Amino acid sequence: MTKAGPSALTVQGLGMAYGANRVLDGIDLDLPTGQVLALLGASGSGKTTLLRLVAGLLMPCAGRIEIAGRTVADPARGIAAPPEKRGLGMVFQDYALWPHLSVAQNVGFPLEMQRVPASARQARITRALDRVGLTPFADRRPSDLSGGQQQRVAIARAIVGEPPLVLFDEPLSNLDRELRETMVDELGALVAELNLSAVYVTHDHAEALALADQIAVMRDGGIEQLASPARLIDRPRTAAVADFLRLGCLLPAARGAGGGWVIAGTATALPAPEAGQAPEGARARVLLPERGLSLGAPEAGQASLRARVQGVQVRATGFALTLTVEGSTAPIRLVSPAPARRGEQLSLRFAPEALRWFPPEG
Repeated sequence: MTKAGPSALTVQGLGMAYGANRVLDGIDLDLPTGQVLALLGASGSGKTTLLRLVAGLLMPCAGRIEIAGRTVADPARGIAAPPEKRGLGMVFQDYALWPHLSVAQNVGFPLEMQRVPASARQARITRALDRVGLTPFADRRPSDLSGGQQQRVAIARAIVGEPPLVLFDEPLSNLDRELRETMVDELGALVAELNLSAVYVTHDHAEALALADQIAVMRDGGIEQLASPARLIDRPRTAAVADFLRLGCLLPAARGAGGGWVIAGTATALPAPEAGQAPEGARARVLLPERGLSLGAPEAGQASLRARVQGVQVRATGFALTLTVEGSTAPIRLVSPAPARRGEQLSLRFAPEALRWFPPEG
């Protein structure tokens, strides 16, 4: 449940440039209180620059930033609040804990810098540690804690001042895949329990999908799509979004001799696009989403394509197959209860409405 009141973060027309090089252009965001916004994108997409602008580590060339209804950056009006005046909490990549300080001293450090009186400081530290379940560890050193506990210390430090917004700067990027998956579950549960308003920067789409209420997919300094995780997966706005999220196989499509659609360079027919999705012109790209595919002959109302097995791996849940469809080298990964041979051709069935159509590349 979200709280009433102003949005935790509002960004309007935000722009940033280094000389003639525009890094961000026309960024608009609105984050309701109590929600998590993930900034998702590849290196160089602009997500870290946007986070730094919100934090006050950089100043925009244009646009406006509001935190909890208060304008903290607006170059047109000469407003440029420094980081310490924005009332934010931050969680960094390596947690940035002081090794020679106790857990309680690490958590209380921001309050000390703000010259909060010792009596009030101790009460806030105790409350923050209690909220993340670390009260028994107050006198320990960070090196005595597990990775998950250190992450909780970093979050306690970020929330000790009860900020309106917490910024997460790729906090799990230095962990290996197995540990990261475990930590994502724990972090998601903690963020939900604390009802935090947060901006979470990551290049890992699995993290974003697991943690966020909204995801801004960033590309070349702009927002390619801003939507809920379910909407992103079901209705990617562009082929670039579908490709970045690895939603399935993008096939080149062309109109055949009879006016219908085929996989470009082949005679393999494709179902007609849904109303409203039909691309203009004679060429397109079509997404064959993995979530809408299954193996076997088509049933009523379904279509099918032939795919060749490129690889087989044994899993506890079955056989993980890597497949390719004629006309494309993009891999499709499905789990089959039955084994298959490399080079074998299988039938992939799907509902025609599962396809997503986009303009041709370029």
